[in-house]
Amino acid sequence: MGERIYTAGLVVIGDEILSGRTHDKNIAQVASWLQVQGIRLAEVRVVPDVIERIVEAVNALRSANDYLFTTGGIGPTHDDITVDAVAAALGVEVVIHPDARAILERYYADKGGLNEGRLRMARVPEGAELIPNRMSGAPGIKIGNVHLMAGVPHITAGMLDALTGTLEGGARLLSETVGGFIPESEVAVLLREVEKAHDNCQIGSYPFFREGRVGSNFVIRSTDADALQSCMHTLCEGLGELGFDFTPGGI
Repeated sequence: MGERIYTAGLVVIGDEILSGRTHDKNIAQVASWLQVQGIRLAEVRVVPDVIERIVEAVNALRSANDYLFTTGGIGPTHDDITVDAVAAALGVEVVIHPDARAILERYYADKGGLNEGRLRMARVPEGAELIPNRMSGAPGIKIGNVHLMAGVPHITAGMLDALTGTLEGGARLLSETVGGFIPESEVAVLLREVEKAHDNCQIGSYPFFREGRVGSNFVIRSTDADALQSCMHTLCEGLGELGFDFTPGGI
């Protein structure tokens, strides 16, 4: 494809994710939101609440991609260290953002006021801008190509909504799905040949086991609508020639 492909990395931060205590939902929603912006999620790293590990992941993914997002670790407690880690990665100081402080003062005015813990949520790497948060007052943070967001999924969703349309991206990634009770091993050659014949498309195979039977859904992705439809037609035609029943849209 001649059009430039924009990519993003995501660092998911928190011991609670790695322990299995909390089930992450942000990867899927960030990935879906990015696709609408014309940006592809290229890599995800899940790291513990350890500054050195966060710094390593942030520096690796921010330099390898157009954008970097982090989720988690920007709350009011001592183990919310994402701001400190990102500041260290960028080589800047941590400061209290005056606008963030004002936002928090208003939000907590009838909730006991702004205490030391709540004030931590006004801390940002020096030079940062704020990402609005309509849900809980505490804003997200943007500095360079790095975007720090909450770990709570519905708060993250609000921050993503605030960023909608503000990032430069490429063409939106489109997809079509076809599936059936088709063992992927029996159509591996077909999938490879169809993908090879359509340079602008990628085919993913996702097997499942239902009703005592093996099946697969095949997802075709492309930024070119015409190429996508051509690839979909060729794949369906090939499945039919091999004698398989299939369902457009997947099963």
